[in-house]
Amino acid sequence: MAVGLGPLPTLHPVPGFELGIASAGIKRPGRKDVVVMRCAEGSSVAGVFTLNAFCAAPVILAKQRVQGTVRYLLTNTGNANAGTGAPGLEAAQRTCAKLAELAGVSAESVLPFSTGVIGEPLPVEKIEGALQAALDNLSENNWAEAATGIMTTDTLPKGASRQFQHDGVTVTVTGISKGAGMIRPNMATMLGYIATDAKVAPGVLKDLMLDGANKSFNRITIDGDTSTNDCCMLIATGQADLPEVTQASGALFEALKKAVFEVCMEVAQAIVRDGEGATKFVTVQVNGGGNPQECLDVGYAVAHSPLIKTALFASDPNWGRILAAVGRAGVPALDVSLIDVYLDEVCIASQGGRSPSYTEDQGARVMAQEEITIRIDLGRGQCSETIWTTDLSHEYVKINAEYRT
Repeated sequence: MAVGLGPLPTLHPVPGFELGIASAGIKRPGRKDVVVMRCAEGSSVAGVFTLNAFCAAPVILAKQRVQGTVRYLLTNTGNANAGTGAPGLEAAQRTCAKLAELAGVSAESVLPFSTGVIGEPLPVEKIEGALQAALDNLSENNWAEAATGIMTTDTLPKGASRQFQHDGVTVTVTGISKGAGMIRPNMATMLGYIATDAKVAPGVLKDLMLDGANKSFNRITIDGDTSTNDCCMLIATGQADLPEVTQASGALFEALKKAVFEVCMEVAQAIVRDGEGATKFVTVQVNGGGNPQECLDVGYAVAHSPLIKTALFASDPNWGRILAAVGRAGVPALDVSLIDVYLDEVCIASQGGRSPSYTEDQGARVMAQEEITIRIDLGRGQCSETIWTTDLSHEYVKINAEYRT
């Protein structure tokens, strides 16, 4: 049911970054559910992580270890290793230690990532048994296979790639993501891996990852649930024959920033397009805010409203639900007489009530589309924010009611 999401585009290999996929059979025999990624020596690695207080054991370890030297990233699907306490942390450490032993590196240079059911013990032996096969499968050309290997309830793999030229040298940025439910950003509510062969100083890379996430992964929501496990990583292998990017300025930095942001945006929006049971891809654009936060407050009030999301699923232009969400968003001293609300280019409400030019047929025509923009002009200032979300369908309820059965 993915909305406007087709086959993977060409995912260009990134020199110095290899991916290997294997089957541990965590939930289903034969399912390729373990992905190992190897970073070239000297790579810089940065990450952003969920703010959920019940963050999973692999998140705890990855947050600690990303500050040091990183050589391998280990991902398993089918089990989140969250809500597992001290045994879960020990299990994550064991899988990292086994990979480190097989690869001949220190355990501290391995970052773990898990996704799947919360509260169940990690099947350590199954994962350990798949690691050598994943190492044997390592290749710079395995992006598409890895995109499939990290999927859970996703219906399609998600990836994006960009290349640009600088001083006659080709620089590549390629990324993949997974996520279809339990999506509400409080950093980046999903798993994402983006790599480039540019050489980037760690501090610059960290800021680039944070800025990229804030404009993409932190602007998507499907159901308002911030997950326990989610991370997004940016790896710079330094294999391109160019000077190191040591500050957030200059032609090389700007070109790299553009490519990274485009990849972040494409794979983040792909998560929304493949939202569990989604039949609509919805852009909520809030303009004229006094500050960015009140724009986000209004945007999320609309994007998270079950009444609006079910109306979207029904293609019902029940515009009063949008006004109600805007009004309860908590914006102080909100003057509703200044607010205009649009479905695409159709003005549905202005000056506190129904627009004189609006007709139900106009609203129904827009709501029947697969891709819809809800635009809200607050008339309070110059700030704008955009959020991407979905409708709420019968299928979403079915998927999540049957998730463990």
